[in-house]
Amino acid sequence: MRELVLDIAKALVDNPDEVVVEETKEKDEIVLKLKVAQDDMGKVIGKQGRIAKAIRTVVRSAANRENIKVSLEIL
Repeated sequence: MRELVLDIAKALVDNPDEVVVEETKEKDEIVLKLKVAQDDMGKVIGKQGRIAKAIRTVVRSAANRENIKVSLEIL
């Protein structure tokens, strides 16, 4: 899951070297924390959060295939 979010985020931003995804486990859920450069935040979130919602949808679909719960936080 971490690599999936990393690849998607790097494709969207101007500074792909500053993209970091941290993975932590809380109970029965994997929490992914996406950090990008301040200038690229709007590109990852999108208008009215549409791109962020799309990224979360893709991650949840991939997680459902593996029967795990995943949440994505954009910092």
